[in-house]
Amino acid sequence: MNNFYKNVLCFILVQAIVITSLITLSSSEPNKGGHDNNRWIHPWFKTWHIYAVNGLSKDQTLLVHCKSKDDDLGIHNLTVGSKFTWKFRPRFFGGTLFWCYMAYDNLHASFKAFWDNQVLYNLCDWGTCFWIVKDDGIYIRNIPKSRDDYYCNWE
Repeated sequence: MNNFYKNVLCFILVQAIVITSLITLSSSEPNKGGHDNNRWIHPWFKTWHIYAVNGLSKDQTLLVHCKSKDDDLGIHNLTVGSKFTWKFRPRFFGGTLFWCYMAYDNLHASFKAFWDNQVLYNLCDWGTCFWIVKDDGIYIRNIPKSRDDYYCNWE
């Protein structure tokens, strides 16, 4: 076999390995614990953890339905103080988007729970986003500042 064909085969093999790695890195799955704490790793290579927390008062049950273009995470009914969580690795070339619909009583809200954005990365301390549902709206936990920041209204 001459060098040209060896180089072509080598190139094809490297591409197959890279594509397989990218597919593996772009998966989502239910959260079974663990956390990547390496901020120096680009967000595309990290496992992200997203939490939806029922912080309502008066024993209100919260309906949560989150999904992406590729993954429907199902409908969950959360009692006060409980949470729903999932983990995933963003798409290598960006564009990862998860959104959630939440409702209780006669109120509801839809919002983006994860998207490719530097501000979101910072709020979530580069790996863990907490969405806290309260009586007056939806909040995101600002981890670096140890506070809940108002995000959106109920409709």
